[in-house]
Amino acid sequence: MTALLRIQIDRSAKAPLALQIHAAIRDAIREGQLAGGARLPSWRDLAAQLGIARGTVRAAYERLSDEQWILSQGAAGTRVADRMPVLTATEQLKERPPFPELFPDFESVPLAFQMGVPAQDAFPFTLWSRVMARAARQAAVAPVGYPDPRGHPDLRREIAAYLAIARGIRCTPGQILVTNGFAGSLGLIIRALRLEGRPAWFEDPGFPLTRSALQLAGIEAIPVPVDGEGLSVSEGIRRAPKAALAVVTPGQQAPLGVTLSLARRLALLDWARQAGAWIVEDDYLSELQLKGRAAPALASLDQDGHVLHAGSFSKTISPALRLGFLVVPAAVAEVFGTIAACLAPAPSAAVQHAVASFLAEGHYLRHLRRMKRLYSARRELLLRQLQETAEGAFPIHATGGLSVRMELPAGTDDIDIATRALPFGIAPVPLSPWYAEPSDHGGLLLGITNLAERRLAADCARLIELVRLDAR
Repeated sequence: MTALLRIQIDRSAKAPLALQIHAAIRDAIREGQLAGGARLPSWRDLAAQLGIARGTVRAAYERLSDEQWILSQGAAGTRVADRMPVLTATEQLKERPPFPELFPDFESVPLAFQMGVPAQDAFPFTLWSRVMARAARQAAVAPVGYPDPRGHPDLRREIAAYLAIARGIRCTPGQILVTNGFAGSLGLIIRALRLEGRPAWFEDPGFPLTRSALQLAGIEAIPVPVDGEGLSVSEGIRRAPKAALAVVTPGQQAPLGVTLSLARRLALLDWARQAGAWIVEDDYLSELQLKGRAAPALASLDQDGHVLHAGSFSKTISPALRLGFLVVPAAVAEVFGTIAACLAPAPSAAVQHAVASFLAEGHYLRHLRRMKRLYSARRELLLRQLQETAEGAFPIHATGGLSVRMELPAGTDDIDIATRALPFGIAPVPLSPWYAEPSDHGGLLLGITNLAERRLAADCARLIELVRLDAR
């Protein structure tokens, strides 16, 4: 049966008649007045009904078809397409994001104390917009062909030059693969090394998503404790001497912020050499060392080809780029290139062009210098405010990284506190999910990058109040 359409058109309106018809039918489908499968009148019949030219209705139908609101089925007529139902705001709230204790809400403006997001008020948006626009034009006029799945050669050359200067790594562009962030690098490593069913050392505490990624890949993540010198290599050997992999954050340990000592670095490399194991160096925040000079990368000490060095631009430019890089030993570069070509090619050419220009023109290093000064000042401001507000009730640490760690009284629930803080516009990160083994090291990690000075006293007071209420 053909659906009855009541379309009101206004010949005096500025909107063309075809657009008015298109909007009327689209809105009727959106609001459920026209169900999926309902037959529409032919464009000839509707034109006669409305007293307008056939071509006008035909143009409206063609646009609706292009937007997949309707389906033209030839002699069978034109019907409303079956579409996924539009969720109401209430229904959408029922969705649980992955790892809600770490990422309470994706696609939102960063809140105070939120971790992992660069300062929104200090990013050079005008400059970056200009670089991105130029890169988009460059990508648009490039020859139409398959891009290099390992990443654009210009970007890989710039990354190699940057790593030589900033991280002490001597590598060729052929050893570098451009990835979809650290997660993309880890996925490449897991696929290329085929470690399913093998044990891997993992820092305890350590980033929960990385631990889950290993477990999802069928790798047994062996928790190895972290102390004031970083990962305890001797304890790792005691727990799993034949592990095939060690995943470490030697520059600034996530989340405690300690730097892996030289003695531990040499011991870790020695173990990898003797065990024939691999080391994944997650270069977490090393370019943003706020005190002193950053230690050279672990990969810079590797003489035997056991270290896979992974970095990203998420914390320095934007996590929205989803852009990272992986440096692999020359002996396995071809294997990794094949895996990238088949399963994980490099992301958007325009984004790669933009980051390559940002590096080549010196903007990146200048931006890092500015951010280090800003973040140092914000960390000191937060420390002073917390200490003043808490009045010494809770130990507060700033050992490294872009966060401050606050210890909590025994018996408090850091996940519950973090959840109850969200309605107040503050997003502390609970520490307990970072531990694989049961621990009494509950606490809160407070990001320093997006602090509003005018609100800081009130935000700290609210947080301390929530902690005290939970401790009662």
